[in-house]
Amino acid sequence: MATDAKRPKQDNGASAQNPGEDKTLQSFLSWCKEVRLEVSEKVYVSREGTVADYGMLAREEIEEGEVIFSIPRAALLNQRRTAIHSILEKEEESLKSQSGWVPLLLALMFEYTNSESYWSPYLSLWSDFRTLDHPMFWPKEERERLLQGTGVPEAVEKDLANILKEYNDIVLPFIQSHREVLDPQKHTLELYQSLVAFVMAYSFQEPLEEDEEDEKEPNPPMMVPMADILNHVVNHNANLEFRTESLKMVSVRRIKKGEEVFNTYGELANWQLLHMYGFVESYPSNTNDSADIQMTTMYKAALQAARTESEHSLVVEKWDLLCQLDIVGEERAFVFGQSGSLTDEELYTSLKVLCMPVEQFKEFKENEGWEEAEDDDEDEVAAALSNEGIPKLSLPWRQLLGDSVALTLQDYADKLQPDKELLGDQQAYGRLSSRERLALQLRYGQKVTLHQLLELTQCHPVRIDCRDLKHKF
Repeated sequence: MATDAKRPKQDNGASAQNPGEDKTLQSFLSWCKEVRLEVSEKVYVSREGTVADYGMLAREEIEEGEVIFSIPRAALLNQRRTAIHSILEKEEESLKSQSGWVPLLLALMFEYTNSESYWSPYLSLWSDFRTLDHPMFWPKEERERLLQGTGVPEAVEKDLANILKEYNDIVLPFIQSHREVLDPQKHTLELYQSLVAFVMAYSFQEPLEEDEEDEKEPNPPMMVPMADILNHVVNHNANLEFRTESLKMVSVRRIKKGEEVFNTYGELANWQLLHMYGFVESYPSNTNDSADIQMTTMYKAALQAARTESEHSLVVEKWDLLCQLDIVGEERAFVFGQSGSLTDEELYTSLKVLCMPVEQFKEFKENEGWEEAEDDDEDEVAAALSNEGIPKLSLPWRQLLGDSVALTLQDYADKLQPDKELLGDQQAYGRLSSRERLALQLRYGQKVTLHQLLELTQCHPVRIDCRDLKHKF
């Protein structure tokens, strides 16, 4: 099944049969030449033959390691390269926020609504932000109905609350204080929310150097013309490199003539792709897909397994200690990918502590976990929580993990089988709306991962080789 699109098609007046008629694209490409954004003659930008909206295609074969295009740093749109940069710099302290995005968003608000903007040929590629279809723009009822259990509705609610607070507390006062460049009637909350989605889907963040990661705040996002035209797949064939004078898109493998050039947005699960970019990769294409078990769900499972009041009190005491040690948290999750756990330390320590006999736990608590933690070999822990290792865990560990999986599966509106049948019925699948297809692909991938994990917790390490498990659902 094909990958679901990153971007909905926009109508900019172009003819699909004749890309030369796309005046918006031609204006952008002319602007690229003006700002010395160099594009290899081996590629071209088009809507024909791409997975979604604009994309880049190979006109001829490209070898591994070739520079596909090069973007001078002067062509990057950020808070320092906007007509209102001096105002933003002057108000820097008042524009600080939890997201760190406010200066860029204000720059975009001004430049996008200014017909004379230097950046207009670039920003005109997005003629209407209403075509962005992130879940934050879905009606709440539809979002909760289609995405129940996936983690997306909760993430969206946090986003919407943060956007509203950020706009009212920081952005609107700034706009009202600088009416010479911004207008409360034009630069509204609705526009701000659309631009948040735009930054989510199209911006880039330059990584810090390794020796800076523990000392500096992450770099703020920026808009990177041309690079943001490329679509994403896990099996990408190009990657953006950040160099001193420019950013370069470089092929990471041979790209055949006619093949689309794909960038990577990172090792992201489908719920993250849908939340931030408005698309998913159809099952089983996304090898980075994963499913979460909320840490509080394991706590709930442990409490439910307690048979006496003293056992119940012991579970509470164990959980409190795990919280104090920062092993678990109210809004954190254990993450499982295709090969097993992706949060080994947290899961291993939680299972160990919650399943500890009373005397062992007393000793553990007295030592605040230090001696126990030192005894845990990192490689052995990873192996124990892999698909091969989980069936060999002790029975109490497997029971607690299995109970946690079962509780997580109850969060979804439907069981796995109806989703599987719908995916297998091409006619029924074709009648679904784009949102229904996205939600179905997301739910199904997560449920398959959870069902496989549940079966692993029920495997006997001698009688069943769990490496040979097939999709039986």
